[in-house]
Amino acid sequence: MSSTAPQTENGFELLCALANSELSRERRARVANWNLSALDWSEVIRLAEYHGVLPLAARNLIELGRVKDGRGLPPEVERSLRSAYEANLRRSLWFAAELTRIMQHFERLQLRALPYKGPVLAQSLYRDLGLRSFSDLDFLISPADFDRAKQTLAEIGYRPSGELDPAVESPAIERLWLRTGYERSFDSADGKNLVELQWALLPHFYAVDLRVQDLMARAGKTVVGEGEVPCLSPEDSLLVLCLHAAKHLWTRLIWLSDIAETLRSYSGIQTIDYSLVFSRARSLGIARILGVSFWLVKNVVRAEIPKSAEEMIAADPRVPTLGVEFAERLAEERRIRRNPRGAKARRLGIGVGIERGIIDRTTARPEAGAAHLVRIGFAGDGIGQMRHAAGMARRAPTREPRHRKIKTAPEEMDWAGLAEERGAELF
Repeated sequence: MSSTAPQTENGFELLCALANSELSRERRARVANWNLSALDWSEVIRLAEYHGVLPLAARNLIELGRVKDGRGLPPEVERSLRSAYEANLRRSLWFAAELTRIMQHFERLQLRALPYKGPVLAQSLYRDLGLRSFSDLDFLISPADFDRAKQTLAEIGYRPSGELDPAVESPAIERLWLRTGYERSFDSADGKNLVELQWALLPHFYAVDLRVQDLMARAGKTVVGEGEVPCLSPEDSLLVLCLHAAKHLWTRLIWLSDIAETLRSYSGIQTIDYSLVFSRARSLGIARILGVSFWLVKNVVRAEIPKSAEEMIAADPRVPTLGVEFAERLAEERRIRRNPRGAKARRLGIGVGIERGIIDRTTARPEAGAAHLVRIGFAGDGIGQMRHAAGMARRAPTREPRHRKIKTAPEEMDWAGLAEERGAELF
């Protein structure tokens, strides 16, 4: 559609145009030609909140939406958007101050922690804490440091959240959690699940060996609020953001926006070594995940991608096909979100035929017992990863959680046959 043609009813398309911290002339023209007064604003705001782009869309709409011909932003909508942005800014400032406080306590004990996402992402990519919404603080730590980190958090008012059953929790159970899980949430008097300690980026059954120790060794520094904190290197940040989006099947615009902002932010003096990124992606078995992520960034949020990313897309004929499928699912979220159970099933990929080369491993979550069978969003570039995933499932605890029912226990599944079948489909 021409950027000068009036556009009316599609709120999702409008959010795609607004999901950028620096709007190009073309984007500004697209928004200026939208008939904003014709939109269902309650639905647009609901959709923006779900996709995590409400503060970003609010700032851009307030700046661009004042048009004098009656097609601009209604005054009551502008007030709501301004209120949403300011509320997010206040919350983000609180989190930034809390990040500084926690890091000071960690550093006092010489405990290495690497904050990522949250305020670090908002400040380094969007240059404005108010433009990126988040609900917790994430810290990568070494598994060996978990007990000390947990004790440090306890000293400043944080306690473990209730992922583990208090009736059975013990040091032995927690050690098992450290071996088979990958994160632990913490509550405080200010709210639940405000802090996450992560000793791995993903559950072990994803079989992506991006180790926290390596991320820490390559970490840099950035400024959040009034303090300097460690941060992921540009190359690792891009890999991690693509993995995070794929883990959730690319079902929110903000995850694509984060990738687009990463590509834009490191296109000047400080750049990304894309040859290094792609080499690591291939060695980790996630090259296709990067390809799909780049395809979605280019075709959904319409951001520029580097030539090397274009070449990665062109090298894998499955990427555009998968990109189209996930783009359609992303747009459909505005409808399926009205059915939370159906939406959850679709995001997990259960029974919706997504097993087409990227979501092709059925296994169990070791940290949740033997009950939670899901299709997971990573394609193995090698049969060894498939066997690793099957092996992880075979070693999963066999006790069924009280709150879940299963039809087939993992020990009854033909994991070897499954690995062989899925592996054949991937090659």
